[in-house]
Amino acid sequence: MEYRYLGNSGLKVSEITYGNWLTHASQVENDAAIACVKAALEVGISTFDTADVYANTGAETVLGEALKGERRQSLEIATKVFGPTGPKGHNDTGLSRKHILESIDGSLERLQTDYVDLYQAHRFDHETPLEETMQAFADIVRQGKVLYVGVSEWTADQLRAGAALAKDLGFQLISNQPQYSALWRVIEDEVVPTSKELGISQIVWSPIAQGVLTGKYQPGQPLPEGSRATDDKGGAKMIERFMNDEVLSAVQELKPIADELDLSMAQLAVAWVLQNENVASAIIGASRPEQVHDNAGAAGVTIPAELLTRIDDVLGSVVERDPAKTNDSSPKTREA
Repeated sequence: MEYRYLGNSGLKVSEITYGNWLTHASQVENDAAIACVKAALEVGISTFDTADVYANTGAETVLGEALKGERRQSLEIATKVFGPTGPKGHNDTGLSRKHILESIDGSLERLQTDYVDLYQAHRFDHETPLEETMQAFADIVRQGKVLYVGVSEWTADQLRAGAALAKDLGFQLISNQPQYSALWRVIEDEVVPTSKELGISQIVWSPIAQGVLTGKYQPGQPLPEGSRATDDKGGAKMIERFMNDEVLSAVQELKPIADELDLSMAQLAVAWVLQNENVASAIIGASRPEQVHDNAGAAGVTIPAELLTRIDDVLGSVVERDPAKTNDSSPKTREA
């Protein structure tokens, strides 16, 4: 496993982050989830990403159990705040001071730790003053509950505004967590250049495009039983943008490139995002330990420039690049 600095900070993270968005306390039984975490530790993954809303707090609880007894100083634990995790009262969503201060305490209890290494604003809150949000983050940093602060799916302008306020308050934003893959490149034109300027790294989610870049979905063929595309709990909706013959046919043409590098299709997809120097880590999920071992094989891989060009040529027009898609990810209003 290789490790990279996260933003303009002294914190190193593993090139592969283990994430438990759609698995722990949801699609995967707890014993299997814990086995996947142990597999991650075996291959040198030290960075673990979760969120209080994943499985309505259940994912944090399972991760806390899985990591119990491990040397805390050897881990980087990241979680997030924004969404509701209970009856959904009128203050249970967003980045208000009240919600942030209450949420961090709940996360620490579930994760069985005194602090998290990285606390992330899960989305941008259009209804809470950014000054209030940043002050709340500054306070929990000073309290020692949070070591570093990051965000998720913020636009270039939002990153710039947040970074300026953080600097005034004596801390810094060091990371952004966007969706990024060879098929979904909406951060490249605006978010990445701004992040480089501000000293912010990307920790990217869905590097294999919800499994599409593994090549398991064949154009014109029935969907594999039990796959993300058949998951009616939300997985199918997330993947539907890629589920057309044009995309699936293009993905199949990546197989010879993966073979040339002696990589699996999943490894090629994860290695591809890591070629971007602004990407510190790629988040992978898993329902079986062998998936963890396979994805971890992408760490430290260098893809030659000519093969990167071939990947671009193969995918061509099926790649989404519109920067406005980032802005679409944060709700403009919060439901009461």
